[in-house]
Amino acid sequence: MKFRICVQAAFGLLMSFSAFAQQPPAERRAPQPIPLFFRETWKDTAAIPVTQEAISNPDLELRVYGASKDDMTVNNEGGIPHVWTGLCPAGCAVVLRHKESFADLTGKARFKWYTKTSGFHEIRPIVKLANGDWLVGDHADRYTYDFHETEFYLADVRWIKLDIAKVQTKGTLLDKVDLSKVDEIGFVDLTPGSGHGLGGFSDVGWMEVYGKPVRRDVQVSK
Repeated sequence: MKFRICVQAAFGLLMSFSAFAQQPPAERRAPQPIPLFFRETWKDTAAIPVTQEAISNPDLELRVYGASKDDMTVNNEGGIPHVWTGLCPAGCAVVLRHKESFADLTGKARFKWYTKTSGFHEIRPIVKLANGDWLVGDHADRYTYDFHETEFYLADVRWIKLDIAKVQTKGTLLDKVDLSKVDEIGFVDLTPGSGHGLGGFSDVGWMEVYGKPVRRDVQVSK
């Protein structure tokens, strides 16, 4: 009898220990949310060229591709500062580079932006990887009625390579993309602008990127 009680007690202790050992660590049960990597709202101003002077976040550097500084402007419409692409002669892109860090855009990293388009124009995410590759995503926003807030996870986006000199896609959709070290982040409109008035342009107001910072002195593979 005593032997049976001892065996049952030992078995119960073993099961309790096993259940305790299988419990995940606290940090795995409650993962930390992906932090805000940067937010850009543009300077609140009358129409000015899209240059570094238009950037409101002092941690960011501006890059413009496929257009001169006079082909796009930062405007204030209804109290909403935004980039307007109406004079772009071909596809054009606006990207931002954090001065201190790459962005790790894996996992639940996401974009959030405030946009509006005219005609059949579309706004797509664009990234430059730390190894120099340029990619544009298949996510496209084309809301023409008014400014519209959109949020999307990069894990849901499929990517294709981009010839940044021409701002044109090349190749086919990629099966796998490593977004663990992203150097530049922004948006692209692949359609030429139609000039002033309605017909063909994109407006991009504030933009938020949620991802983990990665020090720029971390070695990256080519």
